[in-house]
Amino acid sequence: MPRATPPPATLPKKTRIRSALSDFLATEAAGGALLVAAAAAAVIWANSPWAAGHDRLFSVDLGPLDLHDWINDGLMALFFFVVGLEISRELTTGELRQPRAAALPVLAALGGMVVPALVFLAFTLSGPGARGWGIPMATDIAFAVGVLALLGSRVPSPVKLFLLALAIVDDLGAILVIAVAYSDGVNLLWLGGAVAAIAGVWLAKGNPVVLIVLGSVAWWCTHESGVHATIAGVALGFAVPAGRGESYEHRLHRVTTFLVVPLFALANAAVALSGDAFGGEAGRVALGVAAGLIVGKVVGISGATWLALRLGAATLPEGMRFAHVVGAGALAGIGFTVSLFITELAFPGRPELLAGAKVAILGASVAAAVVGAGLLAFAARARTRQGPGVVAEPST
Repeated sequence: MPRATPPPATLPKKTRIRSALSDFLATEAAGGALLVAAAAAAVIWANSPWAAGHDRLFSVDLGPLDLHDWINDGLMALFFFVVGLEISRELTTGELRQPRAAALPVLAALGGMVVPALVFLAFTLSGPGARGWGIPMATDIAFAVGVLALLGSRVPSPVKLFLLALAIVDDLGAILVIAVAYSDGVNLLWLGGAVAAIAGVWLAKGNPVVLIVLGSVAWWCTHESGVHATIAGVALGFAVPAGRGESYEHRLHRVTTFLVVPLFALANAAVALSGDAFGGEAGRVALGVAAGLIVGKVVGISGATWLALRLGAATLPEGMRFAHVVGAGALAGIGFTVSLFITELAFPGRPELLAGAKVAILGASVAAAVVGAGLLAFAARARTRQGPGVVAEPST
């Protein structure tokens, strides 16, 4: 009879951290495959004779919101709640808890956000498409980790941790972008109600009953305030104490990975593949997104890392070479879930810009996955030719 796995809270601290990380990576890898399947189903559906059925299904009214908005504003708030728990865990017990260790992924992530946004604006600055500058800043953890899982042991553990930490910092950046750039007409009274509800969750130390009741209040108040409702999910994640947060993350991570994110992809990745997505302003948006994800990400991450190493602000972990940084930077160009999410916020009522951005996100994410996997496989072969125990230092 197999031994039962102890609950996360009963394990020694170091074992619990390793267990949580392993569980996280395994779940993300499996979720990445399901995410791709859901997105592919959405694209096929949108280009089939039954395409109108997709719009009818996700336009069904369910109380104050339709099904599409319940997924994007409601279920995705749960997704961002788990993101908030993940970021909080990384800051307290993970790779980001020590400033010296956190410096490399943090600086790399900043380069990987700023450069793609600038590349996008180079194509769209003079038109209405410029509002989508946040689209190529995102990295999809599930999709990227899924690619790493295919490469297996050929990718050293420090590279996986680097990409994971980078993507989590990237998520934090995306959250700030959503809160600042894609929230309009903020009602301070409703926002104050949300803050009070979140403070109640914090004072109750994340008690599950209080979390459900006041979390729902915080979500609704945030929705009514003009700030996107998913921000409430992130804030609630930070309001839960680390120990209890690990328990919530353990329970909810699979729900968001295997249910929420695939549903989101099915609802939002449905785009008709027609020439309209590549003409005029939509074409400039598509080019900006594609260039930002494929070129901007790898240049930004690699460039920021090189500069950090050159200035002595960070060091590469043992077993990791600069070639791995370039490969991880390419994989970070898999925007997907959060990129699609920001697209919906950036271009409401502009179906042609939505189509251009979504086609580019889908194509660029696939291209980034192929290029990143190829670069990391090449780095693995180069390391094998050097012989065991030989680690090439990056050129600074």
